[in-house]
Amino acid sequence: MTLEPLPDHAAETLAYRRALGTFATGVCVVTADGPHGPIGLTVNSFTSVSLQPRLILWCLDERSERAPVFAAADRFSLHMLAAGDRDRANRFARGDWALQDSDHVRQDHSAPQLTQVLARFDCVIHERLPMGDHIIIVGRVERFEAGAGDGLIYFRGRYGIAPEEAS
Repeated sequence: MTLEPLPDHAAETLAYRRALGTFATGVCVVTADGPHGPIGLTVNSFTSVSLQPRLILWCLDERSERAPVFAAADRFSLHMLAAGDRDRANRFARGDWALQDSDHVRQDHSAPQLTQVLARFDCVIHERLPMGDHIIIVGRVERFEAGAGDGLIYFRGRYGIAPEEAS
């Protein structure tokens, strides 16, 4: 009988993350109101769910410090970032997540809306689904805006650009 070493789960997890990173994704910032003011979170787990009704989803890591705020929020706005917005993506990925008054605007009863983004979707919570170590947050889109320009993408741990038109 031979004893084989137990698999190195940390190395396997890293390899799995790297494999997932071979799928280029858009970079988004989700905003919501918290008990201490509005906050933002960078995500790349956005997808469209349905055209009728208009539904989108994003995934929230339960281990995130911001998870309690986003998991409890009744509304959120999801913003697709333009190619030149790496600094904003980094800011809300780590570190400073509090929104300042100069960072956002409001319409009616919306969540905080970032300015100068490629697209924005203002949502009310449709459903929250616990799944593994994440919460899938499904939003019903109440309003949206989209503009022209190149998009910010994430691929293999690096930012890139998705051109508006291929040359």
